[in-house]
Amino acid sequence: MKNATLAPTYARFDYIVIGGGTSGCALAATLSQNASVLVLERGGSPYDNPRATDIENFANTLLNITPNSWSQPFISEDGVYNTRARVLGGDSVLNAGFYSRAEEYYVEEAEWEMEEVEAAYEWVERKLVFKPQVTRWQSALRDGLVEAGVLPYNGFTLEHIIGTKIGGTTFDPAGHKHSAADLLEYANPDNIAVYLHATVHKILFTTKGNQRPKAYGVIYQDMDGVFHKVELAKNAMNEVILSAGALGSPQLLMLSGVGPRAHLEVQGVSPVVIDHPMVGQGMGDNPMNSVIVPSPQPVEVSLPQVVGITKFGSFIEGFSGLSLSYNLTQRLFETRLSNQSITDFFNSSDLLLNVLKIDGLVFQKVDGPLSRGYLELRNTNPDDNPSVTFNYYQEPEDLEKCVKGLKTVIKVINSNAFSKYKYTNATGRELLNLMLVLPTNLRPRHVTSVFNLRQFCIDTVMTVWHYHGGCQVGRVVDKDYKVLGIDALRVIDGSTFLKSPGTNPQATVMMLRRYMGQKILRERNAFGDKRD
Repeated sequence: MKNATLAPTYARFDYIVIGGGTSGCALAATLSQNASVLVLERGGSPYDNPRATDIENFANTLLNITPNSWSQPFISEDGVYNTRARVLGGDSVLNAGFYSRAEEYYVEEAEWEMEEVEAAYEWVERKLVFKPQVTRWQSALRDGLVEAGVLPYNGFTLEHIIGTKIGGTTFDPAGHKHSAADLLEYANPDNIAVYLHATVHKILFTTKGNQRPKAYGVIYQDMDGVFHKVELAKNAMNEVILSAGALGSPQLLMLSGVGPRAHLEVQGVSPVVIDHPMVGQGMGDNPMNSVIVPSPQPVEVSLPQVVGITKFGSFIEGFSGLSLSYNLTQRLFETRLSNQSITDFFNSSDLLLNVLKIDGLVFQKVDGPLSRGYLELRNTNPDDNPSVTFNYYQEPEDLEKCVKGLKTVIKVINSNAFSKYKYTNATGRELLNLMLVLPTNLRPRHVTSVFNLRQFCIDTVMTVWHYHGGCQVGRVVDKDYKVLGIDALRVIDGSTFLKSPGTNPQATVMMLRRYMGQKILRERNAFGDKRD
């Protein structure tokens, strides 16, 4: 891998993978076994600062939103703080490391081959996944979930099973994070190039007469502002593959002239290659509601190792002992800044002056979700965040899952098993109400939230960073992830999901890219055999 400033201004490859994140790395490593592959990643390398991904630095690395950091902030139109990754390995570098596979029915509905799915999961797991050393606080959470009725207890498993379980982790026993970037170790080094700080501006299409548009290359810009052009080599099987994530992929399609015509014309995108009204539609973000639990005794640092998979569609997890930069979090929340002013503000801020300690935090995440929103361009600058609306809790079914989830969280906090990590005079409901005074989002607070859990869910909603959609299967891409109406272009990432897989999506995101990479190579080999 190298900085894009060192790349030639023109090159050809069999496959151009846009985005070296959780999706792109697994895909590129696989394709490189039998084809030349270029990976264009807009961020830097996690290996430049390996300590930043150690477990004790998790929160501050995620919340470090200074210019050119790995975490780019955005605020949805719903008034909820969020981030997107800009680093090789993507969100797998920034996330809390919990690893759990998708539900069986998820695989069946996607019409993936089960045996190949299993092999692809194992390919990822050999490189990245560890059995966690369960901490005392996580053990208390596990036992509290069981006491609260999240049954049965299934022990350690990577499978998605109703009940309470211990999942895998991408943190090794020394507390160092392993990410999708490590999957590039599987790549054929002679067949792959990875350019960092390479911002793709648009996908290029041939449009002759009434023929279907066909992707043939991309234009990208390096840190020095120099533009580079890369095209597909001459082979009918070569493709541009978009793996820029649930925000980046629909945004880049629109910037390239693929999206709702009226919106693109308003934004000055020209030419409009194809009117694709579903690009940017179906955006979903699994809502999270949480409660901070102060502890009367010291707690160790732990990120989610245990999950309660309820029968009603709520997943319950927690973490302990996190130290946050007080200035970083307080100023972000209290200043109510816009996306641009956040960047400007942190550029001039003196961070890490104080530390805020969270003893314990228990949260529930809504499965699905059913509530859906949309994404639109703000402008034609690919570095800027698009506008996104998730419509949290718009559907009553999501709200009911939250209410049931929070009732279970309260039971866990009040359980005998968890009692040593909670002050005796504090009930779960009282701790829940304390969240109403914290500026966890930009949404208004209602007096009724104190006694109405539905209103509490709406008022205190946060992201768990599992947003998806915008290029959904059946609407923007087919079941082989080929963009409908366009040749030589696929989208293979979380933007294609109809719902978030499992309790945490990273396992399935990486699995699917390995799975599809092998399928693409088989098709390529079959085409070569026919020609021979």
